[in-house]
Amino acid sequence: MCRDAIATTAPGHDDPGFDRWCGWLHWGHVPTWGFADVIASKVKGIKVGERFYGYFPLASHLWMRPERVTERGFYDGVEHRSGLTSAYNQYTRCSWDAYYSPETENLQILLKPLFLTSSMLADFLQDNQFFGATRLVFSSASSKTAYGTAVCLESHPQLERIALTSAANKAFVETLGCYERAVAYEELTSLGNDRPTLYVDFSGDLKLRDQVHQHFARQLVYSCFAGSAQSTNEAQLTAIEGPQPVFFFAPVQIRKRNAEWGPEGVSQHIGKGLLRFFQQVTAEKKPLLEVVESQGYEAAQDVIFRLFHGQVAPVEGHVIHL
Repeated sequence: MCRDAIATTAPGHDDPGFDRWCGWLHWGHVPTWGFADVIASKVKGIKVGERFYGYFPLASHLWMRPERVTERGFYDGVEHRSGLTSAYNQYTRCSWDAYYSPETENLQILLKPLFLTSSMLADFLQDNQFFGATRLVFSSASSKTAYGTAVCLESHPQLERIALTSAANKAFVETLGCYERAVAYEELTSLGNDRPTLYVDFSGDLKLRDQVHQHFARQLVYSCFAGSAQSTNEAQLTAIEGPQPVFFFAPVQIRKRNAEWGPEGVSQHIGKGLLRFFQQVTAEKKPLLEVVESQGYEAAQDVIFRLFHGQVAPVEGHVIHL
């Protein structure tokens, strides 16, 4: 397969910046979501020229071992990836996807995998009646997965959605329109602790988690760890007091809904929600996402370096063409 466009990428071994790259990232290929075209195939059901969406390594070309080939696509059967959750091994044929459009490829690259988590997390919380909470507090609220979840819950007027974010991102979060209130981390104690509260942790910041648990005390009915925007360390599901954090993993909720709704029902639920989200973030009067396109490995190296050091504005979404 030949890679066309991806969210980010890394330089090759013969790139002059490779040594500098390895100095801070160590060895390995960072995976990312994107599109690829088939340029050679000996597999029945996979034709040259077809376009697929999925989780790819940061490379311009890739040998794959398609298995379980259907109208929808295939799974990569290469041995070293056999232990992965199926969502990361499934490659969707663009011609099959009713919600695919060439005009929204950049949005799909940047938002679809994040929105899948947002949609399933919102569904999980609704499925459990929000564990009795009437207030949801989101950390790293400027992240697309966090505000995507908040958007999915906008039909629940009884819920107060609170955004916890950095002081630098507070103004941006206030423009999103999906939170009832935005609060900087250092302003946490300005929130009342007079109602049942559910914490949705997208930051992975253990100190912040303890502060949230201590501040809301007995009013904290559930603590959900949904991802880490601030740390690459292994997830720690601990808190100094109150309910112990529970890790949310979207594929688990997808499996539940697959059994109840069927795979087509799940695809429709996510697909329709994603199209609405596309419209919301690209609204002409107040766009929430600025797509920045770049070309080649050197540009990709620069983007990832700036992402690593927190130098990319939350409104930006970077797409690299190889």
